[in-house]
Amino acid sequence: MLTLSWSAFRELAGRSPALRAQIDRYVEGVRHPQNAHGEAEIGMSAGHEGEYALPSTFVDYELAPREYELSVAQTVLRVHSRVADLFNHPMNQTEEQLKLTVEALRERQEHELVNNQDFGLLANCAFDQRIQTHSGPPTPDDLDELLAMRRDTDAIFAHPKAIAAFGRECNRRGVYFSTAEFGGHHVPAWRGVPIYPCGKIPVVGGHSTSMIAMRTGEDNQGVVGLTQIGIPDEVEPGLNVRFMGIDDKAVVNYLVSTYYSAAILVPDAIGVLENVEISRPRG
Repeated sequence: MLTLSWSAFRELAGRSPALRAQIDRYVEGVRHPQNAHGEAEIGMSAGHEGEYALPSTFVDYELAPREYELSVAQTVLRVHSRVADLFNHPMNQTEEQLKLTVEALRERQEHELVNNQDFGLLANCAFDQRIQTHSGPPTPDDLDELLAMRRDTDAIFAHPKAIAAFGRECNRRGVYFSTAEFGGHHVPAWRGVPIYPCGKIPVVGGHSTSMIAMRTGEDNQGVVGLTQIGIPDEVEPGLNVRFMGIDDKAVVNYLVSTYYSAAILVPDAIGVLENVEISRPRG
């Protein structure tokens, strides 16, 4: 045990502003008890009798909460005026090309919502909400542990190959997972939670990927999508097409833009099962 006199301690703390600041933070934490997550402990009393003096408390909150800026995906659709004039029956070529352009932008939007380093779901999952598989392939035990990490799970997203690997593990154990109806189709489900295929989840090295479990909705403190509706020349929610004019080569230009982002309201709204092996076993 090492001891230090109070006068020497004060003199030492006065020499280093960093040390003094660390000591102040420690004293503040002792003065205001904290829970396991580093948040202010909510004092309460239960089971008391008579005129018991109830403890007072306050709820911790973010002094500078994170602000989300909408991301954008854009492209310029170029259609020759000759095509727009002559090839508009029975199908309007401009509308058909615009439809394909919008679909491509929506695909890129989905990719960004999963993989973007700033607001993507994979990059913004809390460290303590990430778990590893027990043996490599996704097993029923892995998904049970993933579901047990949050109070409610609305959906699981996985690469189609990861879903196939999970099906093989269920068959190996003689377990049959149920199905859920979505959009008139039956999708796999585990413990009543539907498993949706998402090809935007990356496959690393051709053999490992991740599975995402999430709770959705603002009222449920889950994951919410962010967009801006009512923008000028809007053709779909958060997506607009703006005429940019005709150049000297008679090419009509349209600027197609979509605005989007995603926010994880609380850390346990999303969990990730990492290092999911999807390679088919040999033999």
